[in-house]
Amino acid sequence: MAIDTMKERNMSDIKKSQRVVKTIVTILVYTFLILVAISVLFPFYWMLNSSLKSLEEYKLTVPTFIPRSFQFTNYVDAFETANLGTLFINTLFVGLVSTALSLVITVLAAFAFARLEFKGKNVLFAGLLATMMIPGELFTITNYQTVTHFGWLNSFTVLIIPMLVSVFYIYLLRQNFLQIPNELYLAAKVDGTSDLKYLWKVMIPLALPTLISITILKMMGSWNAYIWPRLVANDGTHSLITNGLRNSFTDTSGDVNYPVQMAAVALVSLPLFLVFIFLRKYIMKGVSRSGIKG
Repeated sequence: MAIDTMKERNMSDIKKSQRVVKTIVTILVYTFLILVAISVLFPFYWMLNSSLKSLEEYKLTVPTFIPRSFQFTNYVDAFETANLGTLFINTLFVGLVSTALSLVITVLAAFAFARLEFKGKNVLFAGLLATMMIPGELFTITNYQTVTHFGWLNSFTVLIIPMLVSVFYIYLLRQNFLQIPNELYLAAKVDGTSDLKYLWKVMIPLALPTLISITILKMMGSWNAYIWPRLVANDGTHSLITNGLRNSFTDTSGDVNYPVQMAAVALVSLPLFLVFIFLRKYIMKGVSRSGIKG
């Protein structure tokens, strides 16, 4: 009887120690996550905080973490100073057109590599994948020489055409297409269905989550583009939103109105926040269906 009682006490002590260890681990994990969240969110808070200050308060030696007086007029000034309406329209036009054309190229290329049989397919696909290891900046000089030769500088064409093909998107969609049973394709061919009809009626509906993910990522990439538009479209008429934010808030003496600039950055960042909040599940679902985790 005493032995049983001792065993019960030992089991009770073990369970208590396990609960204590589990509680400590949970506290440490959540503390780490909270610290990471603060480090990530603080720049965004500082952007909003700075956008609501006056220029005099912004230049104080000791920064204020809460504005002394909220200058909501900075947002109106930002919209008027940077001509954000035109920049939004330019960026939206380039994003929609480049995304639509890129989707067509991506779908056709992914279908060809996933289902069609032609000589050198694997070698060609391996060559495309190899280009992913080369930084995109290395292509900037040759691309610039090419578009200059074609006379595309300071036009919407130069902002759209060079960025249409993405090997990563082709690879992503191809992996999704490969998960569709090949028996469906063979049965469709027996029934006399053309490749394009099979692609449109069967493969695209089944791969829709991945296509939605590609669409969202492509639009976000067009919205955030800076280096290439800065290099090839500096006439003002074809400027995109990122370039407008860089150049619109410096006066003749070289001083920058940082609060108004921060207000403009907040306005430009708002669509991206909304896209992430409302469409993040589609991005994750599309990536997971392609067989790529991360």
